[in-house]
Formats: sequence, structure tokens, C-alpha cells
Amino acid sequence: MKVNGRVVRDLPAWVDPDEDRIEVEGRPLRPPERHLYILLNKPPRTLTSAKDEPGADRRTVLDLVNHPARAKLFPVGRLDYDTTGLLILTNDGELANRLTHPRYGVPKTYRAVVKGNVDEAAMRELEAGVVLADRKDGKTVGASRTNPVEWTIVHREADKTTLDITIREGRNRQVRRMLAQIGHEVKKLERTAMGPLRLKGVARGGWRELTHREVEALRKAAAMGRRG
Repeated sequence: MKVNGRVVRDLPAWVDPDEDRIEVEGRPLRPPERHLYILLNKPPRTLTSAKDEPGADRRTVLDLVNHPARAKLFPVGRLDYDTTGLLILTNDGELANRLTHPRYGVPKTYRAVVKGNVDEAAMRELEAGVVLADRKDGKTVGASRTNPVEWTIVHREADKTTLDITIREGRNRQVRRMLAQIGHEVKKLERTAMGPLRLKGVARGGWRELTHREVEALRKAAAMGRRG
């Protein structure tokens, strides 16, 4: 092994992988990839995917993020094609798993505009959990009750209701399916928060890197939410 052109014979040998050139059997070691954490304000009609299906040509969330590091990013969880709002992209697989796995129970908050006047009895039903079909590889494999949710009615009109709903799991199209189960079709859906992170200061379709403090807050939320 060589460090900066010098053969290392005595161990331990202290190196800085970001600064030192390290060679093993004449081959340079690549420096570790820097973890990136991006907050994207996802616009509608955008796939939460690295690429579209063969033959289709729809915009993906990765088309919107032109980071100079050219790191291979992937979305943390999914937002439906027409659902907007907060989406994290990263190359940190461990944190991504903690933020999305139900075991860790990291809360995700959505603002939904639904058809009709939602009464509190219906929301109490939703709060206790509703039964949804479980699907795997495009097939129904059973059904189970959703975990309890938290909710707040934001505004009521004659023909629609705006509400905030917080879930701690992430089934496919879960918020839309739960609200349909109590008789209210979703007209508009936006994710406004994930754990301690809020959707603020980023225009629709725009993105920014998370601060060190925000990343640490997300890590803490995942650690605190872990269930045995």
C-alpha cells in the first residue's frame, strides 16, 4: 500500500481519504462518495423515480435536480404523479431506509383538499385506522388496518374541505385511499413535512441542499421513532 507515493509498512497508518492519495497494489482507491441531502418541492405531473418506463417520456424528479457533484441520488419514499410537495433525494441509503420504514415511525404530513364537507365522525373513523388492500408486485395479497393518524380541519367550504393529515407509514397512495374509504375524493394533495423538516422557502420545482442541522434533526427523529 502507498500513501501519497510512499510505501506504508507500519500500521496503524493515519490517512485522510479526502486529501491523501491511497494506492493498493498499484491501484488508486476512490475517495468515499460524499453524502448529499436534497429537499425538492415536487411539482405535479412528475414521476418519483430515477427514470420512466421504456417507451414513455415523462419528467422525473431527478430531471429537476442538477447538482454539480453529479452524485447518484434516489428519492426517499414516493409521491404520486400528481401529488406535490416535500421530497428528499439522497445517496445515503441508511437514512433513507430509516425515514421510510414503518418500524421507525417518522411522521409525514400532507395537506389535502377533498370533495365534500368532511365531518368529524368520518375523521374519527380515519383516526382509528381503516382497512386497505395490501398489494405486492401489482397483485392484492390481503388487507390490513392502517395505523392511527393525526388530523386537523383547516378550512371548510360548501363543496370541499381542506385538512392536514399525518401518517407514520407509507403504503402506495395511502392518503388518497384512506380518504376515499370514508367517502371523500382527493382533489389536491401536497406533502408539507417529514419529521422535523418543513416545506418552506423552496419554489415549486426548485430544490436546495439540507443544512447539517436539518440532517441531524432527521437522524434524531428516525432514532427516536424506532420501535422494538
